[in-house]
Formats: sequence, C-alpha cells, structure tokens
Amino acid sequence: MLPCLRLLRVVSLVCAAVTVCGLAQAQQSPAQPPAKPPAAQAPAQKPPQAAQPQPKDPVVATVNGQSIYLSELEIAQQALPAQYRNVPLQSVFPALLERIINAKLVVADAKKNKADADPAYKKRMVFVEEQVIQDYWLTKEVSKRITPEKMQERYQEKLKSMPAEEEVHARHILVATEQEAKDLLAELKKGTAFDKLAREKSTDKASGAEGGDLGWFKRTDMVKEFSDAAFNLKKGELSDTPVKTQFGFHVIKVEDRRQAPPPSFEELSEQIREEMGREAVGHFFDQLRSTAKIEKFNIDGSKVDAKPAAPAAPTTPSGIPAPALPNPPK
Repeated sequence: MLPCLRLLRVVSLVCAAVTVCGLAQAQQSPAQPPAKPPAAQAPAQKPPQAAQPQPKDPVVATVNGQSIYLSELEIAQQALPAQYRNVPLQSVFPALLERIINAKLVVADAKKNKADADPAYKKRMVFVEEQVIQDYWLTKEVSKRITPEKMQERYQEKLKSMPAEEEVHARHILVATEQEAKDLLAELKKGTAFDKLAREKSTDKASGAEGGDLGWFKRTDMVKEFSDAAFNLKKGELSDTPVKTQFGFHVIKVEDRRQAPPPSFEELSEQIREEMGREAVGHFFDQLRSTAKIEKFNIDGSKVDAKPAAPAAPTTPSGIPAPALPNPPK
C-alpha cells in the first residue's frame, strides 16, 4: 500500500504543478501585418530594431491550445526523486516535458468525465493536500532551525570528536611476479629513478603515468597488506622486499608523512544539514505533541486498554479457510 501512496503523491504533485502554473497566463493576439506603402512611394527606411529580450517564462509546448510554461517544469522538477531535483533543468527537460504533456492530457480527460466529482477522488485529494501542506510547513519550520551559524557550531563540535589521522604520500610500482619486483628493487638500489621505472614497468597504468605517485592516503584507504608496509616506512624509505596483495607485487617508496588535515566545512556541510534536519523534525513533533490531546485505538477501533477482537480467519472464494501466511523475511 505504501508504494502506491508514494506514487499517488508524486503524480498528484506533478499534476498540481502543471495545473497551478498554467492558469493565470494571458494569451496575446497576433500582431497585424504592416500596411504596404503606396506604389508611388519608396518604403521609408526603418531604424534598426533592438534585439527583443527573451521572455522570462517562455511557452515550451501547447496541448490542445493550452500553453505549458517553463516555470511549470521548474516546479514539477521539485516533485521528482531527490537525485533529479538539483541537476540542471536542461538535463531532465525532454523527459519532464513529456511527463507534463501526458499529465495535461490525463487531467483534461478526467475533468471531461467528471472524475473530480467522484467521492473516491475527493478522499484522495484530502490525503494529497495534507501531504503537500505537511511537507511545506515542515520545510519552513526546519529551515528556521538550521542557520549557517548553527551549522558552523555543529561543524566545530564534529572536529573536536574527530581524532587526528596520519597520512603518507607514497609511490609504487606494481608487477605480476615476485621476481620482477626483486629485479626492480635491485635497479632502484643502483640509483635508477623510481618514477622512470614506474612509467616503464608498472602494470598500474594510471599511477605509472605519474611516476607511480599515489598522492596522500590514510591507512584505511588501501588494502591492509599495502597499508601495513607503507605506514611502516619512514620518509624517503623504500620497501626492502616486494609487498604482495591481491593485485600483484608492489615496490613502495614513501615520499612524506603528515597528520591529515581535518575535513573542511564544505565537505561535511551536507552531512551536518541532514543530521540537524532529522533532529529538528523530531523536536518539532515533540513540541506539537506536548500540547496536543492524542487518543489511540486498536486496529478494530476498540480502546487501547481493551483486548482487541480476534480477527476472523481469512477464507478463499470457496469458503475454505486460507492457509496461514509465512513469517516475513528478516
């Protein structure tokens, strides 16, 4: 049932957006063609016209003479799943326009058949209206509680709870066999440049093109065998023996070590916003409940302190009791 309700909500929101945005747009009459000059006179030289500004809310389609405006697509985009709301409108424009065209056709057909007078429709509209106003009001109330200043405070609190981590800046050369790695170590000890051998010999072509450079990484960023070896080396040291991992055999050189810089506010801002949003919603519900009179009843409508009536055994169309349902999977 819940997936159906969610689908109803999205479809209704899109349809509502389509309907609301197209109501108040006025249509202009086509301009009359200019009168032709008399045959005996040469046409007067027209002054150059300035470029006409583009309309702020252009018509992007018409359906049976009814205009669809760009603003309708902008509103309808906000009813899409989260991953589509913040992408440029241009990237979802074709598919969204087709959806709104279909919605216009469905709405027109439903009204022609007086679907809006159906009691079932009216009951659903009450539900949809409650969902829309709930989302609108929660968003407005929560936004009051998530200010830039409060987000900065939460960021500083997070930094205090994050222990400093060590990072290493390393290079590596990856080969298929242990003997190849040993041969590389021998060449390096003779003075051959690490970056030269990495470009020529490493099967890791991405880092090989950079002279084997892996940049800065934390211990948990690499597989255990590689990290253990790299973090046991000092600045400037080379691994004494090949390091075996699931990818092959590595020769590792540590260029530098440091304490990792803390994550920036920008890196954590979305996480902080979501965290504070959940807390704000919970606090707002608590605030509303604290002054409300709430009574709960059992599924059969009886009082909670009364024992609910035992449900009748479900039957098949033939009247035979249906088999018990299995326990839901965990």
